[in-house]
Amino acid sequence: EANCGAKEGVCSGGWRQWGIPSPPAQGRQWPWRRSWRTVVAAAMAVVSVAVPALLLALSQQLDGTRYLQDRIQAQWVAANRLVELRLVSAAKGTLQTGLITGSEEMAGRIWYWWSEGEETQVPGFFRYEVTVSDSEDGFSTPLHTLDGYLMVAQANRGR
Repeated sequence: EANCGAKEGVCSGGWRQWGIPSPPAQGRQWPWRRSWRTVVAAAMAVVSVAVPALLLALSQQLDGTRYLQDRIQAQWVAANRLVELRLVSAAKGTLQTGLITGSEEMAGRIWYWWSEGEETQVPGFFRYEVTVSDSEDGFSTPLHTLDGYLMVAQANRGR
């Protein structure tokens, strides 16, 4: 069924109709096998570079997600501290000035905060800056800083 006469070593008919050469002599390789090995080696080289790059990008995304989670929790701690200052103002009729430090547990972690209050030019009106970090020495590198203004309640000022 195969017609092997037009060119020497090339048969036509069946699967050989596309000009696939006859099997090589003993000890020789098919020419496309050598090129196939080259293609496989090139593909493996590309994959060996791409996979570590993808893993690095994934780990950076996970680190970024963790950092955002920490910042959100630090915002909550700062907001809680400002609310606490409002409650103290309503109960006592005064606010503390200067630097006050403390810690709070939230989401199973200890958060450290520093609140610094100063009276503004308007009597009874205070400016507070609340700084939050996840480390005790994190005042210089806070995760969040919240500025708020509080006023001592008018009803309590006359006492």
